[in-house]
Amino acid sequence: MYKVSVVGVGKAGLPLAAVIAESGLQVLGVGRNEKRIEKLNTGYNPIPEETGLADLLKKNVPQNLTFTANPKEASKISNVHIIIVPLFIREDKVPDFSNITEATEKIAVGIKKNDIVVLETTVPIGTTGSLVKNILEKKSGLKAGIDFHLAFSPERMMTGYAISRYKEVPKIVGGINREATEKVADFYRHFCSTVIEVSSMEAAEMTKISEGVYRDVNIALANELLKIAGKNNLDFWEVQAAAQTPACHLHEPGNVGGHCIPVYPWFLINSYETPLIKTARNLNDEMIQYYRSKVEAIAKPPSKVLVVGISFREGVKETAYTRSIPFIKLLLDLGYNVTVYDPLYSPKEIEEFGFLPGEDFEKADCIVVLNKYPTLNEKLNTYLGKTIFIKKNS
Repeated sequence: MYKVSVVGVGKAGLPLAAVIAESGLQVLGVGRNEKRIEKLNTGYNPIPEETGLADLLKKNVPQNLTFTANPKEASKISNVHIIIVPLFIREDKVPDFSNITEATEKIAVGIKKNDIVVLETTVPIGTTGSLVKNILEKKSGLKAGIDFHLAFSPERMMTGYAISRYKEVPKIVGGINREATEKVADFYRHFCSTVIEVSSMEAAEMTKISEGVYRDVNIALANELLKIAGKNNLDFWEVQAAAQTPACHLHEPGNVGGHCIPVYPWFLINSYETPLIKTARNLNDEMIQYYRSKVEAIAKPPSKVLVVGISFREGVKETAYTRSIPFIKLLLDLGYNVTVYDPLYSPKEIEEFGFLPGEDFEKADCIVVLNKYPTLNEKLNTYLGKTIFIKKNS
């Protein structure tokens, strides 16, 4: 019987732990913050926007799901070890592997013969077979592919929809050898509707990177078409809707933020000749300059600009790699009087970012809506002449 430890219980790891527990398996969620771990052991849900998570925690804690801040002990009593900690990129766009290194070192002491170790964090091609494998073997004294099974199986979640994705989106599994792939795939079939076995860990790693790059490049295309539509006084969203066919899926233009899409292209840009991918990445980051030009067409400094949306995406209280913050800072540097409003954040929380909170739509000379906020439609329709919609607000 599987006894599972999930190392990393954030926005990706916590839904995963809950889904595994719901399948009837015993799960230990491993985190760093002891106070948060204590709250999780009461059934507390720290991600209220994650549909279905609260119900799974209420149902499975503490019967099938418990939490600990001791990864070494968790490793010793588990035979399946899943690492799903965040991987960030530094200012120079180089990945920071410290979280993965720390997590791997701590679980390695408890690895036993025939155990399964899976990395789910999206990483550059070759990371599982080099960094993770080397740490595990050095610390445990065991050999991957001989004494224990090592695989890469990327999370394919989207915050807000993580629970349903284990039923709707196939799980990719690539092991260090055929036996590992089959063993790990059999494990995931306990709670995933579809499992796709690929030929290697590297193939699985590239599969996940490719998904993020695909979206980044296609959003860049949409952003370029948005600009062209504007120069011709056309409604991009009318064109987008009319162009949709099985052979053409135009993405939504706008900011590109979050832990995934702005990060994964750099795994390839840093190591390979990728002119298209690099151009798309830079184009998406530079969209804040386009938004600046739209603001300047309506109002000049020191006019009052109300920016609506600080999170990287509507419905998600998260600012990882959001382009909203650089955009707000750009307006402030240009001398605009900027206030910020986001329904997900309190005025105090907005102040903690160093910005002035406010939602006075009437007094603003220009309103920039960075995310979709359908609940604000009626109010925003009153101020269409001074409102810039970065995404279609419907």
